[in-house]
Amino acid sequence: MGANPAENHPISFRWLTKAKEKGGKIVSVDPRYTRTSAVSDIYAPLRSGTDIAFMGGMIKYALDNNLIHKDYVVNYTNASFIVADGYDFNDGLFSGYDEAKRSYDKTKWALAVGPDGQPVKDPTLEHPRSVFQLMKKHYSRYDVDTVSSVTGTPKEDLLKVYEAFCATGKVGKSGTILYAMGTTQHTVGSQNVRAFAIIQMLLGNIGLPGGGINAMRGESNVQGSTDFGLLWDNLTGYLAIPKQSVPEHATLEGYLKKETPPSGYWSNRPKFVVSLLKSWYGQNATAENEFGYQFLPKPGAKNYSHIFLFKAMFNKELEGAFLWGTNPVVGGPNAGREKEALGNLKWLVAVDLWETETAAFWKKEAGSDPSKINTEVFFLPACSSYEKEGSVSNSGRWMQYRWRAIEPKGDSRPDLDMVHDLALRLKKMYAGDTSAAAAPFLALDWNYGDGHEPDIDLVCKEINGYDLTTGKLLPGFGALKDDGTTSSGNWIYSGFYPEEGKNRSKNRDNKDTGGGNFLNWSFAWPMNRRILYNRASADANGVPYSKEKAVIHWDAIQNKWVGTDVPDFNATIAPSAPGGTGAIMMNKDGVGLLYAPTMNEGPFPEHYEPFESPVPNAFSSVELNPAVVIHEGDFNKKGFKADYPIIATTYRVSEHWQSGTMTRNQEWLSELSAFMYVEISEELAKEKGIKNKDKIKVSTARGEITAYAMVTKRYKPFKVRGKVVHQVGMPWHFGFKGYATGDTANRLTPHIGDANTQIPEYKAFLCDIRRAD
Repeated sequence: MGANPAENHPISFRWLTKAKEKGGKIVSVDPRYTRTSAVSDIYAPLRSGTDIAFMGGMIKYALDNNLIHKDYVVNYTNASFIVADGYDFNDGLFSGYDEAKRSYDKTKWALAVGPDGQPVKDPTLEHPRSVFQLMKKHYSRYDVDTVSSVTGTPKEDLLKVYEAFCATGKVGKSGTILYAMGTTQHTVGSQNVRAFAIIQMLLGNIGLPGGGINAMRGESNVQGSTDFGLLWDNLTGYLAIPKQSVPEHATLEGYLKKETPPSGYWSNRPKFVVSLLKSWYGQNATAENEFGYQFLPKPGAKNYSHIFLFKAMFNKELEGAFLWGTNPVVGGPNAGREKEALGNLKWLVAVDLWETETAAFWKKEAGSDPSKINTEVFFLPACSSYEKEGSVSNSGRWMQYRWRAIEPKGDSRPDLDMVHDLALRLKKMYAGDTSAAAAPFLALDWNYGDGHEPDIDLVCKEINGYDLTTGKLLPGFGALKDDGTTSSGNWIYSGFYPEEGKNRSKNRDNKDTGGGNFLNWSFAWPMNRRILYNRASADANGVPYSKEKAVIHWDAIQNKWVGTDVPDFNATIAPSAPGGTGAIMMNKDGVGLLYAPTMNEGPFPEHYEPFESPVPNAFSSVELNPAVVIHEGDFNKKGFKADYPIIATTYRVSEHWQSGTMTRNQEWLSELSAFMYVEISEELAKEKGIKNKDKIKVSTARGEITAYAMVTKRYKPFKVRGKVVHQVGMPWHFGFKGYATGDTANRLTPHIGDANTQIPEYKAFLCDIRRAD
């Protein structure tokens, strides 16, 4: 759902077809009948932007038909927890909403606690204020008829999907949900994924082989990049950045107290943070200077995610930018405005394999007047993955080392070499400078060699971490301390290089060690565990729910957890001991959150329409996610159904990759997919007088593009709330550089993002189409 792995992730899809050969079923839910749909057992069409309605219906179906794994739900979720009296829900809004601020007071959603500070529970799940009963009440509104009228999914198709997937809740069965950008790139993207998590916990599908929620990444190291702090609000290992806007973050002690829960594995956060600071600042990180905590930048109330950065550029609030392996003139939302914003910079550094549309935004071929653009652009040629070495981490968290196959071409260099060179030059430039700006650079413990190429083995060892009292590499993150005697550049990867000469990401033993886990191939964080939360594959007594799906079990003779995987749990805590059933160990109460009072728009996923929608919300009078940030004015013009009655979405094709920089510069791939096109249904084509291969114009409130019409049976009109609604789709890979050129789809998409992550809503917006002549 929200993914098309047959075309976009063909290697992953191989394993789906193998599962099908063994009797498994593939279910495809997509607005378009894709190549994944063509080999699926069940296909259901879905109007873009209605995932929560679809999944809310499945949650109700599972509850109404008693298809949940009750023992799992009671022991491994917060279903039994009692919610305090502050929580309420009425007409699309949860309690505590501030309309002026477009935000909630989340304290209104608190759980009830007893005198001992622990959550109040009702294991029978009968208490009217229990999470279970409140969830049941919330989704009672998501009946099949209403869901069908909102999603446009025929009722019979909904029931086929619900019946098939809910059957995986039986002991001995399991089911997984594969998703990609079709799920996340919405104003409710985070809650879309939450809805997946809720159904998987109700069915007992977390912690089992063949279970889980699996993100289909669009690049080989997306997982690795976020693991290592790529997101603006994270340090490495998903440690929250300190913020000036949070008073407690003024000191390390205050930050740790604020961010560290009293229980769950995150209670070890001080060890992870202090060890990270020691890794970065070495001898310059001492207890007396808070281990260098004040060297860290602490942003104020500003948001530094993609849309907000480009808004700052658009408003002339930024002077310069590094764009490293990114091409927003093609890939950014409302790309025409983002192109304009680049012209407000004083300088821009673009790092890529070829000159991108972004690096060339100022040229005539981009439709620009170079004489009116003052931005100084620097282009640094980077080499490809085959021309450099280092590790990548896939969606399974496998850290796999890759060796250089060929030398870099021309003047191109590996990214790591560029960063290394830049750091050395900055340290040299700041030498002798006593200003506050110089302090963080001078404090950096940058010891990877003095040449232009760093010693990558030293980088690997720093990531793993050291016992600073002995100088030895750490065996894993369990050895980290908060007293400054250990270091680790990323706590979740600690253990991948436990001793000299043993870089486990280089492991290549392809023998199945049991359960299909291949524990001696590469290294999976954390501590080589292949199935997260695998304690939940066994019941409260430590006995596997089924022999067929057994992962680990409690061995009373050895007094430890054993099995075919590394236990994602303290291996020596008995089931009967305190915390012995806390399978979801990262959460403070050791359980999965059916009710999540940390989300910005509410503790339960609720359906809201996209920013631009052809129909009103059927579930409440609240149309748009009430917690999203709305950008006004020319930066984000909004379209309405009277002018733009057709739903549009974007997607990828097998022949091109991302913004097309790599693939549109390849002759063969450009020949295979040479032209920008828009897929439209036969019914819409007839209505608009459009024939296959006609040139058409696609327009939104933000821009207009020209493309070829692909009239296809893959799209069918939706019946939404009694009205016919059309949807079209288009690839987003095209630009004006390379062999295959075409108008950019993202000139049409809006500048609005998810309420939690700010990921842009590329997948549901309104447009109109017409013949170009």
